[in-house]
Amino acid sequence: MLKSQQQIIVDLQQKLAEQQHVLVSQQREILEQQRKMYEQMDLIKVQYGMLFDTVKQMSFQSLQEDIQNYFESHLQGLQNQVRNHLQKSYSVHKIEVDAKVINVGESLLDCGLCESDEFCNFQKTPSQCEKCTLCPAGFFQMAECSANSDRICQDRDECTESPSICGERIKCLNTPGGFRCLGIAEKDAALGLCGDEYFFNKEMQECQACLKCEDGMVAMPCSTVSDTVCSTTSENKLSESWAANIILPSVKSGISQVYSGLNLKIKGKLPCEILSVEDNSLVFRQHGLLWTDLNFAVKHNCRNFLQLSLKLNGSEEGYELSGVRIEQPEGKYFQSTSLSSAAEVEPSQTLSVYLRSPNQFCNQSKDLNIYDLNTPLSLFWLSHDTGAVALSAQMSTAMHYQTNYRPTFKIISVSDPYMLSLSHDGRAIKFTETGVVKFVFHQALYSMGHTCVREGFSLISYINRNGTNRELMTVFKSGVNYRDTSISASGATKVGAGDLISFEILSPAQCNVRYFGDSSGISIFSLIWIPSAVSSAISATVSATGLPTGAVRNKLLDFTQVSSHEKQIQLVSSGQLAQKYFIFTEKGVASLAFNLKLIHSCNVLKMTLNQLTMDHMQPTAIAQQIGGQMPEGSIWTSVSLRASFEVYNGTLIAVSLDCVRGRINQITHEHGTSISILWISS
Repeated sequence: MLKSQQQIIVDLQQKLAEQQHVLVSQQREILEQQRKMYEQMDLIKVQYGMLFDTVKQMSFQSLQEDIQNYFESHLQGLQNQVRNHLQKSYSVHKIEVDAKVINVGESLLDCGLCESDEFCNFQKTPSQCEKCTLCPAGFFQMAECSANSDRICQDRDECTESPSICGERIKCLNTPGGFRCLGIAEKDAALGLCGDEYFFNKEMQECQACLKCEDGMVAMPCSTVSDTVCSTTSENKLSESWAANIILPSVKSGISQVYSGLNLKIKGKLPCEILSVEDNSLVFRQHGLLWTDLNFAVKHNCRNFLQLSLKLNGSEEGYELSGVRIEQPEGKYFQSTSLSSAAEVEPSQTLSVYLRSPNQFCNQSKDLNIYDLNTPLSLFWLSHDTGAVALSAQMSTAMHYQTNYRPTFKIISVSDPYMLSLSHDGRAIKFTETGVVKFVFHQALYSMGHTCVREGFSLISYINRNGTNRELMTVFKSGVNYRDTSISASGATKVGAGDLISFEILSPAQCNVRYFGDSSGISIFSLIWIPSAVSSAISATVSATGLPTGAVRNKLLDFTQVSSHEKQIQLVSSGQLAQKYFIFTEKGVASLAFNLKLIHSCNVLKMTLNQLTMDHMQPTAIAQQIGGQMPEGSIWTSVSLRASFEVYNGTLIAVSLDCVRGRINQITHEHGTSISILWISS
């Protein structure tokens, strides 16, 4: 009895093996027929293209009709053949065997465990998992992707589905992924004849189905003459930019308490993969490096000062990345400042814009007004795949200085200590490899003396190469008397292996200054170093000739490039846009920092960053900063503008000035005025 049952099991195992062999043979036959079918369709498409080019070159109407009839019949025959083949069924006799009783052994063909969007390809030796084919635009799915077979797609016959798609008297010709209306001129087809979800392909001279983005992330929607452009996921992106507006919470909301501190409202303009806005904070979704710029203008009469900060919360308390102090003014006018920071961020961390006053009487002030700037908050995010490195360092506290001050740094965070390090005296940051660096330096100070107000302060950035200091840029700040304030400088430059970057603050004689340095972010130096393979930077200054003076209204500034030429960023050198516009030649993210030193009597001085693209012939404002009235007793004043934004091949940018109720008397074109532009590949 036992021997007979064993014999039955052996027979069943043998039959199962035979059936598996038949199944594999039939699957291979199906795949081979599919391959031949697609080869024939590709061949017909090539033949059709060649025939149509011949038709376009010949003017004989009869010959054109003959060729069209020949192709239509040939293509119809192929389509019938494909349909007949796809409708053919392969029957496979199945034997169900209880696996608990019979152990057949290892499968003849096994790929292991494939992902949900993969199938086991038996044609490969050995068999391997492959991604399921996605049906292209203009095709529909006939068979779903399974564990052992790929998805089967069929071209949609628009001419059959919609017989009047081209009109009553115009013949429709079906093509792979689209259709053609015979005898229709290109200009007529480009007006929207193709209909919804189709566009007119000028190269193929036919209507093609619009691309469907896999994850629904559309960079540019389908139009009558262009296909959909899908945005890549942040996992594949090297960089991304984003911008938002900043709003002061209303008194009615009950949270407008500047004394204890409050978060300003953040209102983003566009959705973004790397972050979201929740409860007046940015919540990050991706690991990476972050650069943030904030242009801010306020009118207040609070005692002491206002402190504006960028606060990163990775825990309940968090810490301030950077901050600037806005001094108590002598009159009622707008004061502007720019704030920047660099940081390494992780998912679920938040970033907020924090405003506070050390004096409780500021809560009783009715003159706290924030100027409504155009997208004052902007940032760019870098993937770790760029190889970029972020560093932050704080300054040590210094007592009173009467001349020059060179700050000493203490590194508080660095994502790669090998690439960035302190010099032996702690007064400079050293670079190990060649690259491009984006930096910001904030220094809080308290000054006493009338000469401080009259002559102001100068912050100089140096690049030391082979023991020789080269001045990189100079930023001017109007001085104060018995007041707290901040001086800030930001820019971008190329650096070589072994180069050092350092800073020096020049103050006038008989001006007593105390420089603050602590962990609150008010005196901090931060930077991002980026490999040259994915970035470049240029610097320029305003041209000495043609400087705008008098009643200046929305006038573009002329620039002179002072750095070496770069492929990705160029100052336009000819035509009507010469010396005014910078042009980008590759897609990516750009970050700009502009400092202007001038004398004026304007009630408000508006500085605007304008963008010009091929799609919009009129310039569009993408960032803005203002300057208020000249501080009383000061000879010079300054305005700074910082912004990050997305660029494409052909994007142009320029800076314009607008003096409201007053005149511009003088602009310095050397020390105190400079522009730097960073470009990073996307």
